[in-house]
Amino acid sequence: MSHPNFYLQRCRRRQEKKKTMSSQQLTPQIETEQEEELRRERRAARMFRRKQQKNTRIFLLSAIGGSALLLGLMGFIFLQIQSIISFNTLHPPISGVPCESMEQNNYHIHIHLTIYINGKFVTIPAGIGIPTDNSCFYWMHTHTDDGIIHIEAPAKVHNVALDDFLTIWHEGFAKLNFPPELTQNTGWKIFVNGKPFAGVVTSPLNNEVTLSSHDLITMEYGTPDPPPDKFYVFPPSLPK
Repeated sequence: MSHPNFYLQRCRRRQEKKKTMSSQQLTPQIETEQEEELRRERRAARMFRRKQQKNTRIFLLSAIGGSALLLGLMGFIFLQIQSIISFNTLHPPISGVPCESMEQNNYHIHIHLTIYINGKFVTIPAGIGIPTDNSCFYWMHTHTDDGIIHIEAPAKVHNVALDDFLTIWHEGFAKLNFPPELTQNTGWKIFVNGKPFAGVVTSPLNNEVTLSSHDLITMEYGTPDPPPDKFYVFPPSLPK
């Protein structure tokens, strides 16, 4: 018969073998879980890097586009300023009224002016306030010789009064039959819509008579004195 110790040793060896095999089976499973976790971390890191790269590209493209737009805007403004400076060099402001490349429409009214000198009707020529090169328009100008003055300014400002128009005529367009009597300090009467001007009348070049849409201005120098205008039919294309 075998000795009892022999059986005990044999049993211990079997148990140790089972433990070894169990440990060997568990180790690959643990390693597999660790590798999978590592792969997940790597995938997350790659996705994060790709997102960062995409955001960086979008930012760079936006910055480049914004810079190009800004440069284009600055170039446009520069050209406009150069254009205005060029026009102002050729046709500088008169009585604070600039000559601009385009007609303004924010404040757009029309008035009618009649002038009598020693009882004789004075024709107000077309082209006052519009240079012959047609490069610009003063805010106050005439397109026709019917006495209608076009006032086209960016806003209702103080320097679009009667004296400003007469100064533009005198200083910039005197060749268009400017009456020398307009420089005289005495002898003038001014009527607004048939009523005498309320202020003291000196030289019309110095009298600031404010103007409103479809006002009728009558100016008289010397005698006789024709009746001032009280009614005038403006063309339908020039509404009040």
